[in-house]
Amino acid sequence: MNATVAMILALAVGTYLFRLAGPALHGRVELPARVQELLSAGAIVLLAALLATGALTESGGFAGWARPLGVLVGGGLAWRRAPFVVVVLGAAGTAAVLRAVGVA
Repeated sequence: MNATVAMILALAVGTYLFRLAGPALHGRVELPARVQELLSAGAIVLLAALLATGALTESGGFAGWARPLGVLVGGGLAWRRAPFVVVVLGAAGTAAVLRAVGVA
């Protein structure tokens, strides 16, 4: 067994054990209210950071204006509680039209 296969197996076992820890410790560990608030806020910050980097960057540089404007349209549609398909098609359509007219 080479080192790559051993590393993949070790990561797979570690991932499985990490996922198993949640149900196993569910009733045994009680987190303070402040820690629960911070974890919730951390999840929101992480999602916002992923959205920002995905919407604004490509290959280490600025992605152009079409993608952020498409994400903005999709966010607006989601905020107005449009169906998911409408949100995705609106965002993709906006970016496609902007790219077609030359807005990179």
